Amino acid sequence: MAQLDSIENIISAFAEFGYICSEKIATAVFLANALDKPILIEGPPGVGKTELANTMSMVTGHELIRLQCYEGLDEAKALYEWKYGKQLLYTQILKEKLSDLLEGTQGLEGAIERLHSFGDVFYSEKFIEPRPLLKALRSEAGSVLLIDEIDKADQEFESLLLEVLGHYQTSIPELGTIKAKIPPRVFLTSNNTRDLSDALKRRCLHLYIPYPDERLEQKIIASRLPSVDPELNRQLVSFVHGLRALDLKKAPAISETIDWARSLVLLKASQLDRQLVRDTLNVLLKFEQDIEAAQEALPELLKPMSSIGSRAFN
Repeated sequence: MAQLDSIENIISAFAEFGYICSEKIATAVFLANALDKPILIEGPPGVGKTELANTMSMVTGHELIRLQCYEGLDEAKALYEWKYGKQLLYTQILKEKLSDLLEGTQGLEGAIERLHSFGDVFYSEKFIEPRPLLKALRSEAGSVLLIDEIDKADQEFESLLLEVLGHYQTSIPELGTIKAKIPPRVFLTSNNTRDLSDALKRRCLHLYIPYPDERLEQKIIASRLPSVDPELNRQLVSFVHGLRALDLKKAPAISETIDWARSLVLLKASQLDRQLVRDTLNVLLKFEQDIEAAQEALPELLKPMSSIGSRAFN
């Protein structure tokens, strides 16, 4: 397990698993560990928000527990629910034993008092089904809890999270308060589709991850694809940054830059040219209108590279 006791160690440990941290990201991870605070990560889709939690799991060796948020997400899917099928089955089986249990009681009141003496056996640990939040709190070895795309959940769901994020505990009426022996490392991600509550933000450290600058993105590509030619790496990253400046419906994410770089390596490209770019734009862009806009802008996008190498851009 890697030591995360300094910003430098965090950068180094994450790099071993292919995640290139900026100093800002590494600082947020360091402070979250030192302060036992969740991190709320915001930014455009595809900049590595979810991957940060995945990499933390690999670096620490702790289980990754993921809660994917969506509209209508409730306590039963996020925290726990009772095993109603098992409860019903046991009820049917115990019907045959009911007369034995009530033997010697006098009247309805006596029967009820006898049944109460057995406690709420059907609402005990044996009949509870833990969901991601409860699993993370009860983990004996520690865990990484990823609450992904919290902005897709209803605002009411945020209230359910406040106790978990504030004190790493939750209250279950039938069982009492369950507190984590080892607080999970918690990452929440948001694509900024709606504003989150102040109460939720107060419980978290805030980290905004923008698209990386060209130098950092080149490092990311080189880390994931060591075989890519350095000049091709420079050209493709420069081209992607030019694309992101266009008015597109969906700008290419880092993951799509990596996919494009992998595609160019498979095609044995040594540098970009217009035909190669036209043939592979669908790897970077997911909407036809974006592809058409990029094709119109190709002369300008490729101009910075037109004097490099022996292949012509025409």
